[in-house]
Amino acid sequence: MAAKTVALDPEAYALLAKAKQPGETFSDVVKRSLHTRRPLVEFAGAWKHLSAQELRLIRGSIAAGRKGDAKRLSEQDLRPRPT
Repeated sequence: MAAKTVALDPEAYALLAKAKQPGETFSDVVKRSLHTRRPLVEFAGAWKHLSAQELRLIRGSIAAGRKGDAKRLSEQDLRPRPT
């Protein structure tokens, strides 16, 4: 695999290092960070193979997560403000 050398100032290096997840290389971080996102339509039908019970579990987990988020925001008084 060919490699290129890139010069970074200390602040840019610190940001890159902070974004690095366990097992990732710096190249992985750059690719993950700069990769264009896939259109939402590409995910249509991705869960069609799941059973009704599996879908209920997923929806329950999502609802619990949202409830927990709302509680944490309320406790920190970080609720979204109306604009």
